[in-house]
Amino acid sequence: MRDRKSWNVPASTFAKNTFNPIRNIVENIQIVPHPDKAMIALSIGDPTVFGNLKPAPEVVEAVVEATRRGSCNGYVSSTGMEAARAAVAKYCSVEGKLELQAKDVVLCSGCSCALDLCITALCSPGQNLLVPRPGFPIYRTLAVGLGVQTKDYNLLPERNWEIDLEMLEASIDDQTAAIVVNNPSNPCGSVYNKEHLTAILEVAARNKVPIIADEIYDHFVFEGQEYHPIASLTEEVPVLSCGGLTKRFLVPGWRMGWITICDRGNVLDREARNGLQSLSQRIIGSNTLVQGALPTILASTPQSFFTDTLAQIQANAELSYSILREVPGLNPIMPQGAMYMMVGVDMAKFPGLKNDLELVERMISEESVFCLPGKCFDYPNYMRIVLTVPETQLREACNRIIAFCSRHHVSAHVNSLAHANGHVNGCEAESFKNVDKAMVVEVKSGSE
Repeated sequence: MRDRKSWNVPASTFAKNTFNPIRNIVENIQIVPHPDKAMIALSIGDPTVFGNLKPAPEVVEAVVEATRRGSCNGYVSSTGMEAARAAVAKYCSVEGKLELQAKDVVLCSGCSCALDLCITALCSPGQNLLVPRPGFPIYRTLAVGLGVQTKDYNLLPERNWEIDLEMLEASIDDQTAAIVVNNPSNPCGSVYNKEHLTAILEVAARNKVPIIADEIYDHFVFEGQEYHPIASLTEEVPVLSCGGLTKRFLVPGWRMGWITICDRGNVLDREARNGLQSLSQRIIGSNTLVQGALPTILASTPQSFFTDTLAQIQANAELSYSILREVPGLNPIMPQGAMYMMVGVDMAKFPGLKNDLELVERMISEESVFCLPGKCFDYPNYMRIVLTVPETQLREACNRIIAFCSRHHVSAHVNSLAHANGHVNGCEAESFKNVDKAMVVEVKSGSE
């Protein structure tokens, strides 16, 4: 019984169990940039922050027109306006493979809200949710707050971050409520081909486990790659797919996400569909102005806008990959889509740095370049860089990373010791010295 004689206002169990590791790490990183160097943040997954990537004029005008109409200022159904949901259903359908209707769509306040509703609808306290490693930490944040355990399955860097299917299947038990599949991937930038997605679905089908698909980067793939909605490849496995305008349309602050209920076997009709309906009433719907503009946005945004956006990001990916792969101690993995690159760090080559977190902190203080450490994604000895930065700043950031690595690489220690002894020893030191000079010239000159 609570003592009413003195103030005692504890946080709820739900609040105390809710923990966002990426926010916790970032907020505790020692961000003290070099006083003589402007900060270049390769850490922020917001494509609008640098101002070089803007939404299409048609997208902006659609919201302006919805505002002018004056009919989108009030409450609507908690799952969203009929016309907006129908537009999303059409946008997410795949002819001959996945036919969706307005009743299969729940509009949400961003994709994170969509993920929250899906995890809450499918997972009960004591159950477990399978999540990718490395992976976006919000899955764990949302699950653990509910008393749901998360179990990692590994992504394989040597196979362009494909899922370790054996580990995935071995992780399933009688308390597994769902599998989260993120494609295209944050933080890896991987894009799964049809064969790999089919293999994932076979695991889910054999074990009768539904899939929560985080597809916020839908169609956000580089030239030569093809995006396949995972639900379009199965007639058996129920899939709750989470998407939105955030990334592809470059409007994360508009908070427009959605869930599509892809369930040709009608498995989710028994309870889960109604569960999503009930949960949507907790937020009483998403932004109605954007809902009013949604049919126009999804139908009228020109393909040239998407092509131009992707061309800029792919060029940045190729640029940074071509530079960083030549830096001893670093191993970038070329992405296939999304807006990120994971860069492996051979920490043994940087003996003065304890781990990837310290490396990131020191890079901020010495070079004013901010990357996210692999620790944010439960994947040590890596760092994630964002590819939405203007090219000039990206080149400068790569230049500074080269300088930082040159200064802290084992070869720098060898050089220091050798000079102290009156001679230079070790071919590795000479190798880095040559790479360092050549790469700085290359980055400054703007050649690739």
